Amino acid sequence: MDDVDIEYQVIVDPAANDRMGEHFEFLARVSVNAAGNLLDVLISDIQSLNHLPYRNPIYDRPYLQAGKYRYMVSCERYRIVYQIEESVVYVDDIQDCRQADFNNIL
Repeated sequence: MDDVDIEYQVIVDPAANDRMGEHFEFLARVSVNAAGNLLDVLISDIQSLNHLPYRNPIYDRPYLQAGKYRYMVSCERYRIVYQIEESVVYVDDIQDCRQADFNNIL
């Protein structure tokens, strides 16, 4: 069986889920429709990690263990940070790429 045939289980860390809610609430102050769209796309992108999660690049930062995390850009400005262990994808953070990197420590 190759990587194309594997279906991964996707688990979202409660803190990442909270962060997604914070992004939604922030955007909802400007536009409820845009916030709803953001949430829909983020959830869809997270769910898509159940197939081919290795397709996204490694998240290489000096304060993180080398090669442990990967990321996917969603909605042009949000970074979904995750790790893969066997057949499970763990979503550890959802970051706003416009914020300074030192604020985005897992």
